[in-house]
Amino acid sequence: MGVAQAQDAAARFAAQRARLVAEVDAMYAATRAETGLAAMSPQVRAALAKVERHRFVPAGMVASAYRNQPLPIGSGQTISQPYIVALSTDLVQPRAGQRVLEVGTGSGYQAAILAVIVAQVFTIEILPELGNAAAARLKALGYSNVKVRIGDGYAGWPEEAPYDAIVVTAAPPRVPQALVDQLKPGGRMVIPVGESPTAQELLVITKGADGSVQSRSVLPVRFVPLVPGK
Repeated sequence: MGVAQAQDAAARFAAQRARLVAEVDAMYAATRAETGLAAMSPQVRAALAKVERHRFVPAGMVASAYRNQPLPIGSGQTISQPYIVALSTDLVQPRAGQRVLEVGTGSGYQAAILAVIVAQVFTIEILPELGNAAAARLKALGYSNVKVRIGDGYAGWPEEAPYDAIVVTAAPPRVPQALVDQLKPGGRMVIPVGESPTAQELLVITKGADGSVQSRSVLPVRFVPLVPGK
């Protein structure tokens, strides 16, 4: 690809991201009653506009990369709908300087969105083929503040705990206690929970300064199952 072609492609993808941001904002407005959020926060909007989603999908999916929908990424897994990625990020209220755990790396897109905002992202993927590819992709794209681990998301990453926030991108049947334990007092976790793909709720878990835990349901969702380790 020549320089002019590369510039044209970059401009085209930037325009597609701008349209995606507008679509996601429209969904925030439509779900305000459930989520309590009328629009993306400035930092999440900036991250969604910056991160090149077409870099995180298979080559055959590039033309669909900026559609506001999940897409298959192989190994029976998906890259989440951009609205859900943005909402999950906003619900944990990320801030500069924070350390965040992600469970379910997938292609690395959610980790990249978080990495634009916070100081350090630790992300766990149980499938080596996905985790290793995501690690290489994130490194190549310059996301030097993301560490990828191949392992069991149910167990979290205790060596790096505690975390200011935890974002879980696959659904367990119930909230893993290990993840609650690894959340800082004052921290927040967003996690889809449900026994089946047709009966899942996106939950926000908050841990008080005294260690007390509260949970609220935000939206019905559909995620791939969180695969347990062996």
